[in-house]
This record gives sequence, C-alpha cells and structure tokens, in this order.
Amino acid sequence: MEITDIRVFPVDEEKLKAYVTIVFDDCFVVSDIKVINGTSGLFISMPSKRRKNGTFRDIAHPLNSETRRMIEEKVLAKYEEALAAGLPARGRRRPREAAEEQQDRAFRPAAGETAPAAEGLPPAGPRPGVPGA
Repeated sequence: MEITDIRVFPVDEEKLKAYVTIVFDDCFVVSDIKVINGTSGLFISMPSKRRKNGTFRDIAHPLNSETRRMIEEKVLAKYEEALAAGLPARGRRRPREAAEEQQDRAFRPAAGETAPAAEGLPPAGPRPGVPGA
C-alpha cells in the first residue's frame, strides 16, 4: 500500500492548520484528515464523527503504529511544502464543502439563463402550489 496523492487545504485557525485528503494506490481516498498544532508540535488527526453521547469515533485509521507514522510523516511533509509554496489559508469551510459549493455553481445557470430541461421532464419554471417558486 502506497500513498499516491496528498492534497492539503490550509485553514486559518489557532490549532487546526489544515485539512488533508490522501489517496492510496490511485484507488482509495481518505478525506478530512486534520493537521493540528498541539503542545508538542504538529500531528495529524484521522477523520472522525461525533456520536450521540458527544464522544468522537475515528471513521478511518491505521491499524498499527508503523502505518500511522508513515502517513503522518508524508502528510506533514506535504503540509510544510504547501506552506513554503504560499498556498493560501481558507476560512473554516472543509474541503468537501468547498468542492460541493463549486459543483453546485457549475450546475446553476448564469444570470438570465434557464437551466436545460432533463429529457422527458417539463421545463423548469414556477411550480403550482409552491410558495416562492
């Protein structure tokens, strides 16, 4: 298993320094890895979700310390490269949210245009019985 791509998305916060997406063997992606500035320096935090009881649980994580060390070394090296290259820090949005917003913009018609109707569907327009539509 080899990391074939690492994408860094710096953020402008005190402790959270970046979100990272990594690709393994050009066929498996892990998103929302965080680069954190802790008391002992930079470290990575694997993607997690909040449980109903308020605790967090990793969604994806390495099963041994060698793999964790390999991922952390490569991610932090790429983060340092991104800083040296002057990659701008973004706001609090996560990379996935930014990508979804960009995708939404790509499908929205420009001002004055109408969206093309899907084949077999009526053209888009006001819908009866829907306020504000």
